[in-house]
Amino acid sequence: MSRFRLAIRVIYGLGLLSLLALGVSHLALTDIAHGEPDLRVEWIVLRVSAMVIALFTVSALAILWQAAKHRR
Repeated sequence: MSRFRLAIRVIYGLGLLSLLALGVSHLALTDIAHGEPDLRVEWIVLRVSAMVIALFTVSALAILWQAAKHRR
């Protein structure tokens, strides 16, 4: 398998994880908005979700950059 195909698969997996992260972020933010007494877990969920989404975004942009450069 080429590195390009592997990168596509990794980005696909990160995309699915990002969708999951959006869902759990919504749930965490709902708990925060409702004023739950202990919000440590919710803030951890939001931090991890932000990292997953950022990793997906950076990876997708990097592979798109490589694809555009290769296409020229």
